Amino acid sequence: MSDRIAKALANHDKNFNCCQSVACAYCDLVGVDEETMFKAAEAFGLGMGGMEGTCGAIAGAVLLAGFKNSSANLEHPDSKGQTYKLSAAIVKEFLEKNGATACRDLKGKDTGVILRTCPGCIEDAAAIAEKILELK
Repeated sequence: MSDRIAKALANHDKNFNCCQSVACAYCDLVGVDEETMFKAAEAFGLGMGGMEGTCGAIAGAVLLAGFKNSSANLEHPDSKGQTYKLSAAIVKEFLEKNGATACRDLKGKDTGVILRTCPGCIEDAAAIAEKILELK
């Protein structure tokens, strides 16, 4: 396990949500201070606020993709396509590994079968972000 993945898990132990846990572990590598990243990621925890939506850990990895890849060209946005490809690769790999991307499904809210715990989702999303986004 990399030091960054361990940091993401430690963030969760400090009561960061899953999105904050992943995104804040790598914020310095994408040029964002931790307080700003913490704020940006806050609403994406718990399946975007209520377990219905995309896992917050995945959202954190995708948030990193935008910060890592965006050209920030406000006049002529030109990096969306590549950022979408990176995001899609993150989501696809997470889905293949865990069988779901929605918090509700991962936590077995309807089935009673937990596919992956929050720490497991954080570990997976962080490892996938490291690989796909080449965060070291």
